[in-house]
Amino acid sequence: MSGFESVREQAEAKRLLSAALREGTAHAYLFHGPRGVGKRQAAIAFAGELLGDAGRVERRAHPDLYLLEPLGDQIRIDEIRALRRDLHMRPFEADRRVYLIFGAHELNAEAADALLKDLEEPPLYAVIVLVADDLGPLPETIRSRCQLVPFTRISQRAIREEIAARAPGLAEEEVRALARVAAGRLDRAERLLDPDAARRRGALIEVARAVYRDPAFEPADAAEVVMAGAKEYAETARREAEAELEGFELPARQAEQRLRRAQRGAEREELLAQLDELAAWYRDLVMVAVGADDVAVHSDRLEELREDGTRERMLGAERASARVRSLWRELEEFQLNASLALEALFVDLRRELAGSVAVLSGGGEFRKA
Repeated sequence: MSGFESVREQAEAKRLLSAALREGTAHAYLFHGPRGVGKRQAAIAFAGELLGDAGRVERRAHPDLYLLEPLGDQIRIDEIRALRRDLHMRPFEADRRVYLIFGAHELNAEAADALLKDLEEPPLYAVIVLVADDLGPLPETIRSRCQLVPFTRISQRAIREEIAARAPGLAEEEVRALARVAAGRLDRAERLLDPDAARRRGALIEVARAVYRDPAFEPADAAEVVMAGAKEYAETARREAEAELEGFELPARQAEQRLRRAQRGAEREELLAQLDELAAWYRDLVMVAVGADDVAVHSDRLEELREDGTRERMLGAERASARVRSLWRELEEFQLNASLALEALFVDLRRELAGSVAVLSGGGEFRKA
């Protein structure tokens, strides 16, 4: 199991993959579970073990490794057709060829149908690994032809250890609070340690409170703050991708596609992460109102939560949290205009919590960032 030491926890996934390496592999696997819990890392490690050269697999330099990711927000049929052409090439060096399909939940209907044909009768030397954040969008016909490998959220203990190792100067209370906000995802924990991410989180909480505290609250301005945070993170992801591509000799069109994919994927990911935190804020209001402060996600903001989490606000806050979670699911499943969807969301949140609006003193009104 030497290739999996760097993957945090995930005992069941490691057990299944180690058994496959010992006893013989299936033709197709489906790694599934939340974002940021080690699926991608485990898939690379598994491919390295299968091909017998972890170093070149890590660098994406092994000739018998084929890696496919969504361009933008979908995997389209042309990309699956290209994979299918490669699938019928014999291995160059190893005994097999390994195909990693990241973001498999983004397969559109045509692409899923095309892939199904090769999942039914793949070449004997091919191992196909699909990596999905959600099983729901994948057709049952695809799921049934793969060995399922489940991944779960990382324990808070492990998240706290990771945060403490990366930021040894943080107080225990801050470590605990960030671990809760990370919600079992190592990628989110890493992002929360970034000063820019901390600033975006502060702006988001300001918006969340302004919904029920600021008489001059404007839903369009709130939506713009959230979108600006997502776009800022996306620009950072694009710059990082540009740096990574400097060592590769890629045609300009292919390089731009990769950069665009990284940027769009990061924007969507950050938007969903902000919605997670927004829903958690309104849930925390309910928890604090009933005296359950110890389960608040935003435990570093207990002073504000205690000020805002009144009994009168409980019902509206509960409905607000549910409404945010509903939009999260819709953005995951459908191609929505995010700006318009967010503005509609804040109109609804204002309606749910309007009865508790109070004038802020000391110039504390919400304003557009």
